[in-house]
Amino acid sequence: MKRPLLIFIVPAFGLSWAAALPLWLNGGLGSPQLAGLATLMMFTPAVGVLGVWAVSRTPFREWATHTGLTLGERKGRTGLLVLAAWLGVPLLVLLAMGLSAAVGLVSLDLEEFSLLRAALEARGMQVPADLGTVVVLQLVVAIAAGPVLNAIPVLGEEWGWRGWLLPRLTSTNGMVAGLLMSGAIWGLWHAPLTLLGYNYPRLGSWAALFFIGFCVLAGVLIGWLRLRTGSVWPAVVAHGSLNAVAPPALLLGSAAAPPNEVLAGITGLVGWVLLALVGAVLLRFFPVRPPQPPTADPAERHSPSQAAEA
Repeated sequence: MKRPLLIFIVPAFGLSWAAALPLWLNGGLGSPQLAGLATLMMFTPAVGVLGVWAVSRTPFREWATHTGLTLGERKGRTGLLVLAAWLGVPLLVLLAMGLSAAVGLVSLDLEEFSLLRAALEARGMQVPADLGTVVVLQLVVAIAAGPVLNAIPVLGEEWGWRGWLLPRLTSTNGMVAGLLMSGAIWGLWHAPLTLLGYNYPRLGSWAALFFIGFCVLAGVLIGWLRLRTGSVWPAVVAHGSLNAVAPPALLLGSAAAPPNEVLAGITGLVGWVLLALVGAVLLRFFPVRPPQPPTADPAERHSPSQAAEA
């Protein structure tokens, strides 16, 4: 157990810090390299999975099945949940903004779109005359194409967190504990960025701790998709959609009273409550079982002493 986990964790975390190091040395989140380096980080969990596979000497077809690269045993269910993730995640994101507005945490500006206007002007971009049409098109493209455009880098993460790590944790620690642990590890992995205030700039370095809470709750939903289907692809779609839709949704606020990202939106406390409720409903009414570990773990089958230790 310990050796494969170590082989996975060391490159996943070590390479993520190496990728983000230029941000720490020059510019922080204001660096023009941020987007490229953050994308590069997303491939580091996949490097960890490849490291475990190299040690296991398992045929890749078997390894692909074991780590969710196939469509699972029930391809129809997988297809339905891919569609549900594709449409459901944007719905949750927009619902979180609506709830935030309903409880007074966000002032939506759906006429002038002043916050988006201010963001465009801050980047030195020309503001279109019909900004409302631009907003609608931006959201439509994010919803329709976001999972596809984000699929490759997101797979770099999901193959690691939900493809390899989650089934391992749930089979040894139980369903709920495994889901929570995998989400916490996922959140902690973001530390090279969140310690700089990524996602929650007003929190500074405390953003690293706060974001773990979000990842635990979001990880329950994304992990449920993986375990319900035996496939990593619904998780990839959900994660890719979240990355595409959440940022523009926050820009629906007012520049006079910008949203407090700690409280509002899908990544704020309102979103936490929403994610917790949806996660509880899924686990209660659509339960999933911890996958049964194979008779010999692929990463340990060639090492009897390690298998005995696990």
